[in-house]
This record gives sequence, C-alpha cells and structure tokens, in this order.
Amino acid sequence: MISREPTLERLGVAKSLLLTPFGLDESHLARALAEIKAHQVDEADLYFQYTRSEGWSLEEGIVKTGSFSIDQGVGVRAVSGEKTAFAYSDDISEASLLDAARTVRSIGAVAQAGRARVASKKIASSRTLYGGLDPISSLDSTAKVKLLEKVERLARAKDPRVAQVMAGLAAEYDVVLIARADGTLAADVRPLVRLSVTVFTEQKGRREMGSAGGGGRFGFAYFDDALIDQYVDEAVSSALTNLEARPAPAGEMTVVLGSGWPGILLHEAIGHGLEGDFNRKGSSAFSGRIGQRVAAKGVTVLDDGTIADRRGSLNVDDEGNPSQRNVLIEDGILKGYIQDSMNARLMGVQPTGNGRRESYAHVPIPRMTNTYMLGGDKAPEEIVASIKKGLYATNFGGGQVDITSGKFVFSASVAYWVENGKIQYPVKGATLVGSGPECLKRVSMIGNDMKLDSGVGTCGKEGQSVPVGVGQPTLRLDGLTVGGTA
Repeated sequence: MISREPTLERLGVAKSLLLTPFGLDESHLARALAEIKAHQVDEADLYFQYTRSEGWSLEEGIVKTGSFSIDQGVGVRAVSGEKTAFAYSDDISEASLLDAARTVRSIGAVAQAGRARVASKKIASSRTLYGGLDPISSLDSTAKVKLLEKVERLARAKDPRVAQVMAGLAAEYDVVLIARADGTLAADVRPLVRLSVTVFTEQKGRREMGSAGGGGRFGFAYFDDALIDQYVDEAVSSALTNLEARPAPAGEMTVVLGSGWPGILLHEAIGHGLEGDFNRKGSSAFSGRIGQRVAAKGVTVLDDGTIADRRGSLNVDDEGNPSQRNVLIEDGILKGYIQDSMNARLMGVQPTGNGRRESYAHVPIPRMTNTYMLGGDKAPEEIVASIKKGLYATNFGGGQVDITSGKFVFSASVAYWVENGKIQYPVKGATLVGSGPECLKRVSMIGNDMKLDSGVGTCGKEGQSVPVGVGQPTLRLDGLTVGGTA
C-alpha cells in the first residue's frame, strides 16, 4: 500500500539525523535548490544519507574481526539534457550545501530571470515494506559473537571431514532524505542484515568449499536456531558434495538450472540488458525491441522492488520515487525497461522506481531491485527426469556479461551430471557460456517451484554496489554450451 503517513514518520527520523544536528531545515534545502535553478536545468536534487554499519567475522574458531562505522554526507546533482553535474561532501552544513549547489548549476544555461521560482512542497508517497528498526542494536555484541561460535560448532558437528569454518555477520542502518527541485521531499529508513557461512571439507588430500547464508531488511531475530541450522547444513552439504565431484564434461547440452539463487544468471545475462541507460544509448542487445518476442513462450520476467523485507526492496528509490512491480518480459514478449528519472525523461516514459546509488557520493543510475522469473506448471523432478544427457546446476559462483552482445560466462559451484533422467555424480569446473537473449529462447520447461534467493545478492555496475534479490523456478535450457574440465 502507498500512503503518506509512514513517509511523514520516516521524514521525522531523517530530519532528526540529517538536518537538525547541523542547524538545517527545509528552508535551507529550498534555498540550495533555488541556487541550482537560477540556471536552466531539467532536474536537480539533494541526497542526504546517514549510514551506521557493523561487521563481525569468525575464523579458526574465534571472532577475529569486528568493525563499526558511521558515514554521513550529502550529494548535490543537476541534470541538463544528457549531462549530469554532481558534487558531494561529508560536511553537512549550509555553506557546503550552497557551495555544491553553485558548482553543479554551471551545467545549465544561465536563466533570463534573476530569480527562480521554487516549487511548492510535495511529500512523496511511499510504501511500507519493512520496519524502521536499527538492526545493529537488535542484538548485543556478546550474543552476536555467540551466534557465530554456534555456526562453527554446528558445522564441525555435522561431519568429521569439516576442516575449516568461516562465518560473518553484517548489519546496516541506512537513513536517506531526498529533496528535489520539483518540490518533492522523500525519506527512507533502511535496515539490512546478513549472515554468511563458508565451510571447507578435506578428504584424502583434497579440499573443497561450500557456502550458504541469507538476510534481508529486518533485525537479527530473523536468524533463529532452525534457520542457522539450515544455512550450516547447506554449506556443509555443498562442500561434501564437491569432495565427490568429477571433472565436468564440455560441449553443447541440455542444462537444468535449480530454483532460487541460480536466478543470478537471469539477473546478469538479461536484467542488466533491460536497464534504461543501455537501451537509451542503443548499446543493449534488447534496444528498440519493446513489443517483440525475446524469449520462449511462458517466460515472464519481473523486477519488483515492492516485496516485503527483501534485500533488494525499497520503500522509495534514491530519487524519491516509490518502488514498483515492473513486468519486463511477459510470456516471452518484451514489455519495458527499468528506469531512473533522467533516462525515463530522455526516453519519454515514466520512472519505474529503479534510480539507485551506492551512497551520497554517487549519482543515481537505473538498477535492478529483486529480479525474477515467474513459475510454470512442471514439477522440478519431471524436469530433471527429462534430461537424456546433460547438466543439473543447483548453485552458482561468479559470472560476467557483456551488455552489448549479451554474452555471459558463469561458473557452477554445485552441479551434477545426469543421464537418462537419473543424477549420476556431482561435477566441478562447469562453466555456462552463452548469450542472454539466445538463452531465453532456449527455455523448454519451466518449474512450478519459483523461489527467491535467501538474501545475499550484491550487484556491481559502474563502480557502484547495491543490494539486490534474484529468483527463478527450476528451468530447462536446450543446447547451452558448457565449458568443462574433463
């Protein structure tokens, strides 16, 4: 639900952290924006941010590092046509705000009138997808250390072949305040936590790794005993499976991707190609193809920033626009792109709530939130049973994609060789090589088990990292190239 009430509450929190301590109020923001608008610009905004973050990590049975930091500052931006001028400062004061405003306004032509009219104030409407708690204070330091020690203990108890355990706990309390030249005032209070587990197993001189974890926009209470045990189980199980893995065969073959985190392939190979900036510039394999078939029938891909408590979700984006549920591909037909304000304006469409930035020191660009494919009607067991000879990949490590061509390379961290519908043995060293647009056309079976990842994704673009979510059902792809080690 979109309403203004929670926004007013969040605005109160943001002002108490970002304006009041520095002797600022809304009149100072209006003055800075008026300074920018003394020149002719298409858009201008102020982005204030306060971030408190904490991290703990365990190795060799002891918590070796603990970090805590507070960062705050303001980014000031003016946009004229395709040009952006941007200045930022970690000094929040009237003087630095006005200095930055005068610096960035030089991008626009000097207006004829000596005085710019300031737009009347509009409180942005926004969603309430997560609570405004400070996750760092949701558990005391002693309890955080005990939680990590418990992970170590549980992992070692699972199997004598567990040789090493690493675990990490991270939390962030992020408060943003956005003031735009059109009079819009928006704020968000964003909690974020994550628990990660990495296990190394050893057998006959061979050493293998497995990892698991999760998180989202809530407090540490989320990590109850059952969930911690589940993460440990997944990490140990992956590491033990890899001890038995044989070299992966290479060639063109049927590949079945598991549900959940394997959606990272969808994010990289297709999602980035649907971001507005690449399509406006004509550099994406999907440029100019709205209304055309770009995928097999049954393939529906969404980017949805409105799912409660998810790592990739936002009440408002970093330009003050409410997040949205955007249908990008529907039944194989390309429906739209994800947009920030500038690219939307230049393409003659509406923003989609996808203007995101890593921090106040970065400009907003179109970015994904939670990107996933909807489920189909096939049981996952039926999909695996349909493989004559091929690969079943249930987990992925890293990957990369070339936006212009859509070509990608992905390494599977847990995968199995399948013959005549039966899993034969685990394999290691399998890489999937292909083109995102082509890959979508090769989808021949879609599972009924759509699942989002556990809340671990971080996406990099143009040197900026932001938290994201991915997801998909079990998928069968025909004729995909696998680079192996056999």
